[in-house]
Amino acid sequence: MDRNPFLKKRTAVVGGALALAAITIPSAAAQTAETVGLEATDYVGISFWIATAMMLATTVFFLVERQNVAAKWKTSMSVAALVTGIAWYHYTYMRQHWVDNGSSPIVYRYIDWLLTVPLQIAEFYLILAAIGVASVVMFRNLMIASIVMLVAGFFGETGAWEIFGDASTEIWWAIGMAGWIYIIYEIFKGSINDAAQQASESVQFAFNSMRWIVLVGWAIYPLGYMMGNDMIPGFGEGDMNIIYNLADLVNKTAFGMMVWYAATMDTKAAASE
Repeated sequence: MDRNPFLKKRTAVVGGALALAAITIPSAAAQTAETVGLEATDYVGISFWIATAMMLATTVFFLVERQNVAAKWKTSMSVAALVTGIAWYHYTYMRQHWVDNGSSPIVYRYIDWLLTVPLQIAEFYLILAAIGVASVVMFRNLMIASIVMLVAGFFGETGAWEIFGDASTEIWWAIGMAGWIYIIYEIFKGSINDAAQQASESVQFAFNSMRWIVLVGWAIYPLGYMMGNDMIPGFGEGDMNIIYNLADLVNKTAFGMMVWYAATMDTKAAASE
């Protein structure tokens, strides 16, 4: 009789995550073999590599730790792993695009954000839904605001806005900022904040940590946008990509870590009762 079934389950989770990495990475590795390698002075490229490794590491961590938390937190942990896992997948291509072309992989980046940012928004709903104080309306409003923010950013950075006429990069930036400001209002002053006040200590910890990440961490993105689109003199695409990579590392990994910490704290508290 196996006296440690949990160890087998954890090994299976880690093995599955690494198997996924092994399946996906060869395509990027094959591209690398046909191009020049990463230069020691390519600080933008180095930031891409660091971000890629961190996204994979945190994905495996969240999948493993999912087995250690109470059932009501498992979906939130799965979403945290999805956020970093999707980001890791896209970073394997974004980093190579930069090394090959020396240009910003902006389309890859927005595809990543269009998937991962709504998932992060969903985390607010999930942690409050776990205690029965969330509503579909609050989730819908946050989701719409996040999509407005991202679509406006995409039009502003890619020039795709030309199909709508003469709207400038600055106008699309302002529209995106409006979406972000609405999200900030809802999680600090709106109905979502009111609902969170009814939550347990661990849920409130996760909620408060996540909303400060949205306020402070997400503020890095508009700065990168301005750097890469001539809204701040003296900066360019390289500066923008370093800022974006740093923001992704802070926001996606820290966001998930706050959920993990709250889930662990809540699980331990429940076990001690």
